Amino acid sequence: MGVFERFLTVWVALGIAAGVVLGLLMPSAFEWVAGMEYAQVNLVVAIFIWVMIYPMMIQIDWAAVKDVRKKPQGLMLTLVINWLLKPFTMAALGVLFFEYIFAPLVDPTSASEYIAGMILLGVAPCTAMVFVWSQLVKGDANYTLVQVSINDLVMVVAFAPIAAFLLGVTNVTVPWETLVLSTVLYVVLPLIAGLLTRSFLARKSTQAIGNFVAALKPWSVIGLIATVVLLFGFQAQTIIDKPLVIGLIAVPLVLQTYGIFFLSWWLARQMKLPHNIAGPACLIGTSNFFELAVAVAISLFGLNSGAALATVVGVLVEVPVMLSLVAMVNAWRPAEK
Repeated sequence: MGVFERFLTVWVALGIAAGVVLGLLMPSAFEWVAGMEYAQVNLVVAIFIWVMIYPMMIQIDWAAVKDVRKKPQGLMLTLVINWLLKPFTMAALGVLFFEYIFAPLVDPTSASEYIAGMILLGVAPCTAMVFVWSQLVKGDANYTLVQVSINDLVMVVAFAPIAAFLLGVTNVTVPWETLVLSTVLYVVLPLIAGLLTRSFLARKSTQAIGNFVAALKPWSVIGLIATVVLLFGFQAQTIIDKPLVIGLIAVPLVLQTYGIFFLSWWLARQMKLPHNIAGPACLIGTSNFFELAVAVAISLFGLNSGAALATVVGVLVEVPVMLSLVAMVNAWRPAEK
């Protein structure tokens, strides 16, 4: 591992601190960047995420993608965790903490909105960042692509019904522009770019692809850190103004993340999945598609609602927690023979 990957946790911690400090010192600059969005998708963040996942797309061997169907267990694990377990455990934890454990600390209206925001996070499994986590754990690039593609297709038909059921309403409005635009920006465009780049490099030499990806790795990490700085900069004032509320919301979110991961990992071991498939299979069920969750929370409950705040807290806790899970997956990698 290079110096960027070896000290990734340190860089992320510095990025979090820098984001909060810069957000407090230059709020107008972050407001300007936050305004550069379309259909609730921030275009600057999209560019940084694109930089992160582009190297992963170059590694996809299209000749090997068809072989994924020979090992469907990983896809089945992901689908079960994402759509039959995760939304319901998130809802259960939200109710447990905000209607019982934390009930004396928050008013009932705010509590119900926090639960709603948590539910929206639980029903929105990750898309773009999975490519980053997969790359960090040396996951199978071909499997990760197929996994994300199938998950996106399921999300189109399953997100609204499950969210409506768990929220107890029937008028959940899915911002389709957000869903489609995010998929295009985070999957389709970098996928096409990666395919064209790989085809071009393959014509030069067999080593050209590996050399080019190695050269891009530092930029991938820089994209991750820049994304962290922006996300924490956007919410710097909220972090300072409402530390207790953010801490309360973070508790069940962190428990959910670790709980889902360890359950997924145990199931992956029982299914005897290879390490390079078990890693991304467990991580996609653990992380969240926060852009979609935030957009729906704002459209349903308002920009300043507790639901919107809960989805934002999901953004804040995800990167540090996911990095700890990446470290675990790497530590559990079987020794090479």
